[in-house]
Amino acid sequence: MRDLDDLFAALSRSRFRSSFQLRGRDLAYLQSKGLPTVLSHAEDFIAKRLAPAVIPNDGKQTPFRGHPVFVAQHATACCCRGCLEKWHRIPPGTELSEVHKAYVLAVLERWLIQRAAGFNEA
Repeated sequence: MRDLDDLFAALSRSRFRSSFQLRGRDLAYLQSKGLPTVLSHAEDFIAKRLAPAVIPNDGKQTPFRGHPVFVAQHATACCCRGCLEKWHRIPPGTELSEVHKAYVLAVLERWLIQRAAGFNEA
C-alpha cells in the first residue's frame, strides 16, 4: 500500500485518472445523501467487487458512472484488482484483508472529500 500523499501526487500526473470529476447526478447524489451514506455504499462495493480473491469479470466490474463511488474508484485506481496492484501495490489472487479494505475506503473518502470541497468553493 502507498502513502496517500504520494498516491494522490501520482494520480494527479495521470491524464486518465485526473480526468474524472464528479458532475451532474453523481455530484447531486453525494450532496443529497451525504458522505457517510456514500461511504457506506463504498464499503459494500469494496466487499463485493474488489475484496474477493477471484473476480470473474475483473477489470469490468466497476461502471464509469451511476454512483459517486464508481467515479472515485476510477479516479483513484481502486476499480479492479489489476489497478490495485499497479497503483496501490496490493497483490491480486488473495482476498483483501480488513487493512486493505480500510485503505481503499480511505483513498475513496479522500477523493470524494476533495471533489465535494472543490465544487463548494467554485
